[in-house]
Amino acid sequence: MANSAPTLKQKAHELIDQLPENATWRDVAYRAAVRADIEAGLADSAANRVTPVEEILKELGLADE
Repeated sequence: MANSAPTLKQKAHELIDQLPENATWRDVAYRAAVRADIEAGLADSAANRVTPVEEILKELGLADE
């Protein structure tokens, strides 16, 4: 297999391997959720599904106009 990306199962094993020995199920769930959010954000960024910071600041009334 050329250039095979890690599977979800392989990524999950890596995540588990990085946890301390005394980790709880809550720790596992938290780390998995954070990883999923980061990967979703990176995918959105790669697909140009982002909002410029300036636009958000303007919507919140925080922009220097």
